[in-house]
Amino acid sequence: MFKQKFSKLKITVAILAVFGSSASSADVTQDLAIPSGTPTADQIMDQVYYVNHFYGFKNYGIGDVGDKITVLVNKSSGKKPTTITLERYLNNNYADDSSVKARDLAIFRSGKLRGTGMLITDFDDTAKNQSYAIWIPALRKIRRFAEPAHDDAWGGTDFSFGDVTLRKPHHETHELMGTETFKGCLGAITLNEDEMNKYTRDLPKASCISDGKEVYKVKSTTKFENWWYDNRISYIDTKSFADYRTDFYKDGKHIKVIDRDWQPTATQNDPRQVVWGYWYGKTFETDHETWAVIPPEVVTYDDDSKDQDLWTERTLRKIKR
Repeated sequence: MFKQKFSKLKITVAILAVFGSSASSADVTQDLAIPSGTPTADQIMDQVYYVNHFYGFKNYGIGDVGDKITVLVNKSSGKKPTTITLERYLNNNYADDSSVKARDLAIFRSGKLRGTGMLITDFDDTAKNQSYAIWIPALRKIRRFAEPAHDDAWGGTDFSFGDVTLRKPHHETHELMGTETFKGCLGAITLNEDEMNKYTRDLPKASCISDGKEVYKVKSTTKFENWWYDNRISYIDTKSFADYRTDFYKDGKHIKVIDRDWQPTATQNDPRQVVWGYWYGKTFETDHETWAVIPPEVVTYDDDSKDQDLWTERTLRKIKR
């Protein structure tokens, strides 16, 4: 019984990581300016980190509107896909708090994790690890977790914690390989009729938002020894710094790809104010795919109606199973 509950906790941490947490970097701040002229590789990757952590917004949310909700699809070759739905709310508005940098709240609405919630607190002190508080509906209690390992890949996804949460610009060395025109659409999972459920019948087609865009091509080499990848190549929009694609290589072999559908906001005051339409990942050795799809109807940002009390353990305790 304990092992089963512990496994569910690990899955919860992993799935939240798919949608990114508010992990901070010693090099990247919420007031990071857009560089003038041609940026260096290091400056580009700082900007990518800024965009991926929504530092251009006070808050960002993916909620539940009618029958629209964020869905995470995992698909193994020859097997029926699995789905989990969730809401997630990120708050970067802690200018009046000398210790907290950001908080991230996730609530799982379907699947084995239904009724589970997680609150991550990130601190201004970059030497301090994040705080993970998890509401376990079966126990009606909150449990706390340590920060996960960078190379952990859990929850059946094709994303590691480093991919989406913990990797910071200073964990790699970066080389600008030039600019080019991105050609083609981004990856997406194709489901047969008999593989669909109520959450996957209206999934979008592959996004072509990246097609024809001018992108920086940046090679990033890990500083970790004996790591699961040697280097990765990212294709980054030269205006918004949105990273459309990342290809991973080990011993010269292409081992994994992550594609991100980045959409502009309606009230875009800064080109970096973009939001996710979806994340897609594929591990080539296993042919396993992951697709995290966020309907545009559920996305909110800079929402002044959101009370700061939303990002507290009180919210976790109110979750209905």
